[in-house]
Amino acid sequence: MSSLPSCSSPSFASYGSSSHPRAAPLTRISCVSSPKRKRTSHNSEAQELVRLLTRKISDKEPLVKTLNKYVKQVRTEHCFLLFEELGKDDKWLQCLEVFRWMQKQRWYIADNGIYSKLISVMGKKGQTRMAMWLFSEMRNTGCRPDTSVYNALITAHLHSRDKTKALTKAMGYFQKMKGTERCKPNIVTYNIVLRAYAQARNVEQVNSLFKDLDESIVSPDIYTFNGVMDAYGKNGMIREMEAVLARMKSNQCKPDLITFNLLIDSYGKKQEFGKMEQVFKSLLHSKERPTLPTFNSMILNYGKARLKDKAENVFKKMTDMGYTPSFVTHESLIYMYGFCDCVSRAVQLFDELVESKVHIKVSTLNAMLDVYCLNGLPQEADSLFERAKSIKIYPNSSTYKLLYKAYTKANQKELLDNLLKHMDKDGIIPNKRFFLDALGAVASLPANSESANAATDSNVANSESANAATDSNTANSESANATTDSNNPQDFSKLATLVKNYLAHL
Repeated sequence: MSSLPSCSSPSFASYGSSSHPRAAPLTRISCVSSPKRKRTSHNSEAQELVRLLTRKISDKEPLVKTLNKYVKQVRTEHCFLLFEELGKDDKWLQCLEVFRWMQKQRWYIADNGIYSKLISVMGKKGQTRMAMWLFSEMRNTGCRPDTSVYNALITAHLHSRDKTKALTKAMGYFQKMKGTERCKPNIVTYNIVLRAYAQARNVEQVNSLFKDLDESIVSPDIYTFNGVMDAYGKNGMIREMEAVLARMKSNQCKPDLITFNLLIDSYGKKQEFGKMEQVFKSLLHSKERPTLPTFNSMILNYGKARLKDKAENVFKKMTDMGYTPSFVTHESLIYMYGFCDCVSRAVQLFDELVESKVHIKVSTLNAMLDVYCLNGLPQEADSLFERAKSIKIYPNSSTYKLLYKAYTKANQKELLDNLLKHMDKDGIIPNKRFFLDALGAVASLPANSESANAATDSNVANSESANAATDSNTANSESANATTDSNNPQDFSKLATLVKNYLAHL
């Protein structure tokens, strides 16, 4: 067992169900006001029926059979809610089943709202072709597309993997909307396209769109500025972000909580802590209130800069203000101590959570495992992994991915073989990306011999992506889920063998 450096820090309260401070929240300032809809008894009844339908739907009872049982009760509003619920669970094919069932009902009338909703669901699930098919079918039924339909279609394209092609398509639709009277771009359209170009780092196009917006009858809102600033901030484009902030102020648009949080996070990631602290002070003196993401971001970013005392002071201030830590707060603290070479303190926090008997998410387990691996402690990571199920935490595909990559990089052949056995036992089927990331990890190792160099050249020359080792903090992301790019097990076996053969040469 490797020795762990000891670090002291303030104790913390275990998190509960509440994430808000005990103090009463103050009124939120926003540039635009949107009155809250009162939930009527009719809406409640519709939601209750949809909950009943989703519970009934299963492999044993097909969806259409369930809908037919409640045919006298189900109407358009219920189908809308069903689209939302099924979309959340990646059941986009069942959304289409509901749609086909709707079309056979006497009460069904084709309208843009139905198609707009379905196009939106398909887009979020990466089903761009299906979104295009729905758009085409909508026009065939006699419906004329309006602004909301085009907004859904633009968003669907922007969810596709080929971002360059997606932006070209989006701009094509945007220009077409400008030339069609009933489809003129609204502020939602501008917000979607502006954010997309900011994410693509296309400053020239963002400025052009802002100029176009200034010359139109549409006025920017708080979401316009927040969306662009957030995209720039996530790309580390601080100067461009600040230019948008200045534009926002010149438009007499006051910052809201989202504005403060994105500025704090962006400055923190770039380690411009003076500006980050200044924004935080402004937040405290405003009519807004910090939220848990405000504190979590500061703790994590101070940790990355190895400023342990500052991170602990943020946590202390958070608890002094009456906030209850969430699981994300604890993960931020675990990572912070890991970055600051205080692995023993991270272990202490994790153990306190286990002893508190609260439900621990797998992402928290992954954070602790990642901290072990980042600090060169693969044996300790393996020990925690082995006892995870005994403390009722069940590893997911992200767990296996981060461990596989770490064991490969650490040249731990035995741990790697054992992990592969666990993957096989738990039915985890990795995709090609899974192994290519592992190859990227071993490619970064110093070669011990000419044969190792030769192995590296031959094994990774055919894939540039093999060299793209991912950031350690993305290990908990569900986007790392090991869904297959190919259903051929031989492909996975070849890639696994490739990694193991390279390790054998070290």
